[in-house]
Amino acid sequence: MSTSARGFTLVEVLVALAIVAIALGAGLRASGAVTQNAQRLTDVTAAQWCADNALTEMRLARQFPGVGEAEFQCQQLGRDYRGRLRTQATPNPNFRRVDAVVLDDAGRVLVTLSTVLGRS
Repeated sequence: MSTSARGFTLVEVLVALAIVAIALGAGLRASGAVTQNAQRLTDVTAAQWCADNALTEMRLARQFPGVGEAEFQCQQLGRDYRGRLRTQATPNPNFRRVDAVVLDDAGRVLVTLSTVLGRS
């Protein structure tokens, strides 16, 4: 009576390990991308709040803004953001276009929010 050993060959085990390694690498890469996108969404949302607050503050001041640029600072979700308010003339002299541009630490634009303010 002969019993032959049954099992996997070394080549089969190595192929299985290679497949598992590739799948795990792809999974890690995908989870990293999800984490990065979640952080980006948080930054853009907070920047949107900063821009909206800056434009609302201008509306509540009820003063007709002059043409030009001004800088502003904002803190949201424990982070400091910096931004620029760009005021431009429009074809109608009773209105001004105001763009609130919020930047990240590297100086890249996170969000730009625009509104039109009228003379009170």
